[in-house]
Amino acid sequence: MIGSEFKTNNINIAYIGGGSKGWAWTFMTDLAIEENLSGTVKLYDIDYEAAYRNEIIGNSFLKRKEIKGYWKYYAVKTIEEALKEADFVIISILPGTLDEMEGDVHLPEKYGIYQSVGDTTGPGGIMRALRTIPIYMEFAQKVYKYCPDAWIINYTNPMAVCVRTLYHIYPKIKAFGCCHEVFSTQVLLAEMLKVLKNIENVNREEIKVNILGINHFTWIDSASYKNIDLLPLYKDFADKFYEEGYETEENEHWINNMFKCANKVKFDLFKRYGVIAAAGDRHLAEFMPSWYLKSPEGVEKWKFNLTPVEWRRKNKSELEKKSLRILNGEEELVLKPSGEEGVKIIKALLGQEDFITNVNIPNRGQLEGIPMDSVVETNAVFSYNSVKPVVAGRPDSPLINIMTRHVLNQETLLEAVIKKDKEIAFRAFINDPFVDMDVDRARNLFDEMLANNKKYLDKLFC
Repeated sequence: MIGSEFKTNNINIAYIGGGSKGWAWTFMTDLAIEENLSGTVKLYDIDYEAAYRNEIIGNSFLKRKEIKGYWKYYAVKTIEEALKEADFVIISILPGTLDEMEGDVHLPEKYGIYQSVGDTTGPGGIMRALRTIPIYMEFAQKVYKYCPDAWIINYTNPMAVCVRTLYHIYPKIKAFGCCHEVFSTQVLLAEMLKVLKNIENVNREEIKVNILGINHFTWIDSASYKNIDLLPLYKDFADKFYEEGYETEENEHWINNMFKCANKVKFDLFKRYGVIAAAGDRHLAEFMPSWYLKSPEGVEKWKFNLTPVEWRRKNKSELEKKSLRILNGEEELVLKPSGEEGVKIIKALLGQEDFITNVNIPNRGQLEGIPMDSVVETNAVFSYNSVKPVVAGRPDSPLINIMTRHVLNQETLLEAVIKKDKEIAFRAFINDPFVDMDVDRARNLFDEMLANNKKYLDKLFC
């Protein structure tokens, strides 16, 4: 275990959600090309067969000449078996199924509410949180019992609610949440340097930023590249591309990719608040009143996409086919860096190299003006067995007001689950900026969405 003579060639990782064909494959690939780490990964999933397929895929890397990290993968049938003796625990799960997610995203449309993601805030994010909190309460209890000193890395949304729940149940847990939304904004700033200053080939890691906010509603109030202050440049950039938008992927237009955007929401938010919004437009739009999501036609004007659950179903089907092709030897996972930072963080926690990045952890004062202990996203320094938040400062009052509203809603949802009180959950529901309707209509939508979650919430709110 971490704490004394920890050997980086004998690491034990538990992967909860180990049947994943997204995050799990990404993580497995990054492990395979990292030469300074090796060990064992235990894959746990409620779908054991999916985890077993990933066991085969992960172990097949050992036959490839280009690998640098040597890992043995085991699919296990219980979470207890996965967690025993774990040094690190990775959590990336889908709370519920796509059936529940379909209700999260599309039931509100009957009431004129359109959501671009529906997994963090809004009616969809609230229902997903109600499903997720009981699961994470159990995770925290299991970690306390089987690997109390392990580091927990969460990738599941709603990110802040997940991490907050872990700490509420096990206050001494060593948990944090990782999100890549800020990375795309650093890429955008590198593109800005090319457009406005003819400075090319800037890596996003060279863009130094101060991050402050909550997950998927993060902001940059200070940014630099070497000796260049980027905020004045960003004002010119936002002005220049405010109407048409700007895309960082020249060969992939936003209209053809559910996850791309033309950054018009970011530019509009900069004009409103004077700091750089640092998440994807799809997420940022959901934290505001329905400025950007009044209708599908309005969304198109802002040049991003609503992500229908039908697309997710098709994507899941394609990934299942890909999994079979890999298992049959007809295709290989490409071993190249993903751009995610989980492996770098693990190396830092093992003492190999200090590392600074944005992370979701409880507020201990690093974000002024936001309630203490709520989960916030700022930079933090990762070093041997340590995560220390960087003091980010205080957002301007308008942003504090918006953030606080969402933070208090998250706290209300946690309270609702702990007390098993449906009425407390409804208070959070009707307090969301998107639920801009009279109480009776809000109650009807709330009840419809609860009914869609009957499998997960019936016993909770019986």
